[in-house]
This record gives sequence, C-alpha cells and structure tokens, in this order.
Amino acid sequence: MRCEEPVKILEILRLTENGHSQREISTSIGCARSTVGEVQRRCREIGLCYEKASVMTSEALQKLLYPASAGKKYIKPEPDYDYIYKELQKHPNLNLRFLWEEYKAQNPNGLEYSQFCERYNRWKGYSGKNLTMHQEREAGKELFVDWMGVTLPLIIDPSTGEICDAHFFVCTLGNSGYPYVEAFPDEKLDKWLLAHTHAFEYYGGVPRIVVPDNCKTAVTKPQHYDPVINPAYWELAKHYNVAVIPARIREPQDKAPVEEGVRWLETWLLGWLRNQQFFSFGELNSAIRYRLSELVRRPYQKRPGTRLSVFNELDRPKLRPLALSPFETADMKLRTVPDNYHVEYDGFYYSVPYTSYRQKVTIRATSTSIEVFDSNRIRIASHARRYCGKRYVTDPAHMPEHHRKYWDAKQFNGSRYRLWAENIGENTLYVIDKMLTAQKIEEQAYKSCMGLLQMSKKYSPERLETACTKAKAMNSCTYTTVANILKNGQDFVKPQVSAPQKATPSHENVRGAAYYT
Repeated sequence: MRCEEPVKILEILRLTENGHSQREISTSIGCARSTVGEVQRRCREIGLCYEKASVMTSEALQKLLYPASAGKKYIKPEPDYDYIYKELQKHPNLNLRFLWEEYKAQNPNGLEYSQFCERYNRWKGYSGKNLTMHQEREAGKELFVDWMGVTLPLIIDPSTGEICDAHFFVCTLGNSGYPYVEAFPDEKLDKWLLAHTHAFEYYGGVPRIVVPDNCKTAVTKPQHYDPVINPAYWELAKHYNVAVIPARIREPQDKAPVEEGVRWLETWLLGWLRNQQFFSFGELNSAIRYRLSELVRRPYQKRPGTRLSVFNELDRPKLRPLALSPFETADMKLRTVPDNYHVEYDGFYYSVPYTSYRQKVTIRATSTSIEVFDSNRIRIASHARRYCGKRYVTDPAHMPEHHRKYWDAKQFNGSRYRLWAENIGENTLYVIDKMLTAQKIEEQAYKSCMGLLQMSKKYSPERLETACTKAKAMNSCTYTTVANILKNGQDFVKPQVSAPQKATPSHENVRGAAYYT
C-alpha cells in the first residue's frame, strides 16, 4: 500500500526522526503500519531526511519516492467499516454477504467479497471492538489534556461587580497522574495553546505524545482513523517536537488517566474552590497552584507513594528538555490568494509569490510576524507584522518581472539618484543635482535622471563621467546633451588647450596703467 499524500510522508519522516515507533506513527497519521514501514524503507534507501523533504514540492517528493509510478492508479473505495459494525450490532439478522452486496451496488468497481471480509476482520482486530484492555502507561511518554466539563462563577470584576465563570484546563502525565490545572475565562484556541505552554514549563520538560480529546481547539475534523489536527495546534506540536494523537471517538479507555484525574480534581480542587471568590484569574491560578501542591502529596489509594513522589522518581527523568524558547501563540487563518498576490490579515495585506494565485494558503500570525504556508504546509512567505503605516507589505521577490521593474523605479527619489551619481563621479553628481533642482517639482526630473544614470550600463561609468564633465563645461546639464555626447563619441575627443599669451614687451612707447592715474 502506497502513501500518496506528501503531508503524511513528511509527518512519517518527522516522527521517525523523533524516535516514535511505527505503531505510534500509524495511529497519529491514520494509515497502516505497513505503509509507514514502506515509506521509512524508501527514504532510507535514497538517504532522504525530514529537513530535505520539507523544502521539496509535492510532485518532486512523490517522484523521488515512487519513480516507477506512471500516473494515478485507480484506488478501490474502502467500505465504511464502522457503519458495517454498527449495522451488524443493530440488526442480528444481517450478515457480511448482504452488506457487501449493498456496498457493491454503490461501488461496482469496489472490493470483491473475499477482500471485503478480510479487511473488515482486520479492522475489527486492530480496533479492538468489544474488548477492554488494561494499558500500562510508560513513564514520561504521554500527557493527557482536556477541559473540565464543570465551570464555576469565581471571578468578580472589581469595577462592575459582574461575576465571570472560570473554565478549567487539566492535564495529567500517564504514569504518575501528576496534574496541572489552569483557569481561563473561556475555552478558545489561544487559551488552549497557552495552557499547553504553561503545562510544559510547570513539568519542566516535554513528553513524547500529547493525547487530547476531540474538542474543536485540538481537532478540526474528528475522524476515527484520520483526524485533522487544528493547524495552530500542529504548529505547537512541531515547536516542542511532540506527536499529537487524539483519543478515539467513543473510546474512554484511551483517556482514562485524564478522566480519572478530572473526577478526582472536581472533588478535591473544585469542591475546595466552590465558595471562594477572586478578583482576577492570576489570583485564582495562584490558589489552584497552592491547592495542587497539597493534593499531589496525598497517598494513592491503590498503589504505593504519591503523585509527587512517582512523578519525581519515574516521569520527570523521562521527560525531554524544553524548547529553547516558549511557543508563541499564533492565530491561523485560511485565505485564497487574490490577483494582486497579497493576503489580508487584520486590515493589512502581505505579499506571497505570484505563482500562488488562486491557491489556498494558511496565515500564521503572531504578535511579531506573519508567515504564509501553502497546502503542503511549506512556508512560502514571511513578513514582520504591521500594526500601523502602509496597509500593503510587499517583498519584491514575490512579484512577476514586469511588476518588479515598475516597483523598482517607484522606489527612487532625489536622494537615491544623487547617491547613485556620486558613486560614478563628482561631475555626474553635479549634472544630476542640476537636473533635479531645475524643476519646480523634483519628481518631474526622475525619469530623466534614471535615463542618464542607466547610460553607465550601456557605455560605462567612466564614459558617463567624462560626458558629464563636457556637459558641465558647456553649461548644458541635461539628459539630451549627455546622451548626444556619448552617442557621437564626443567624450573621446580631448579638449583643445590654447597656447598661453606672451607677456607684452617693455618699450618706451608703451605707457602702462600708471600713466592714467
């Protein structure tokens, strides 16, 4: 089975280089382990790493990994195995043969009955239907994250007296169950990302895997096999080099640690907070930290030690180091590139390569920068974020050639023309200065100045300087004069030097100036 999607190939390479197993990778990206192994083998054979692959186009990456492929092959549509399973559960009188015939009627070129049955049984095997499995959590490997389902009216606005509800982000490490809790005014994406950053700092390290529920801040499209991770959440995962593996839909055993932690904290933390009042979320979160420091020292009921002792003994040593800088919360927006190849964010327009016209792109905006990514999540543009001034931010490299030439001409002013002329010679500077000051409005001379200075490329800077010397001597500092001198080769003609006049000889008939005084 081939991995046709370049994004999945890149993710396989990234997670492989971070030490994840084939099972973890296949679960994260939603494809078979055999596919993961096939991609890993092909990449090893050609020496392809994530860094090289991330800058390649989709076509180049596919051609490199699958050179023998000739066009797209027809892929038989997969049956909806979850639907088949549910139909068999709801209607005991049905069998696989009946459901295969329904599938075949809708997909005449679909799977034959033997393959249909084999793949369905394989799906049942790895989906673990009707089975309950105890999962031994590896130390420091998984962090389970979620929002508590309970909110409390704890915050009072000191200026208005209005009471605000507190929403609680909670996460627990898989082995120790060591918790982190933070209160926020809402459950929006920026709070979700900020809570993760604070949690990693609180633990003093980073796990290998983060397991969220299928909430909208984590997963934009919850699917059983191929959930679509929120783009901003995926950026956070890349920044900290963690794999995001959402819990399966309607599979509570996947997130048992956080569910147990939530129930425990709802009793011993929220119960303790329920009758208190605070005037800011900072004050509330300080109280939460204090209460957690007490709760993690309480002994387990069914195992020796405490959450704190097991965390220090097992989880903390296995955590990976934090990133050099904390993740900066980013806002992600989808845009279609218009005909002026500038995409809008917050009232300002930022350029992208003109070849991206009509394509879908993702804008990643932080407080300091604007980055634009194509559909393969490859960055195609980067700008400093603007809050005031000109609304259009343009990189000349993004322009087609004819636009760039016009743009370059528009960037010149009197100072730039004088600087250019000064680099050629003092007489060229003299002529350019005369041309600029001869006009009441300086801009009227810009085209003539550009034409004159461009002659340094056609002839040479030395010839232009000589021609300007002649024009200065003629007191005719114009574009036409200099152009005619160069065209006619007058700059090669050396000026004639007149012989010096002899002094008047002394004679008695020559009276001199003193005679008239």
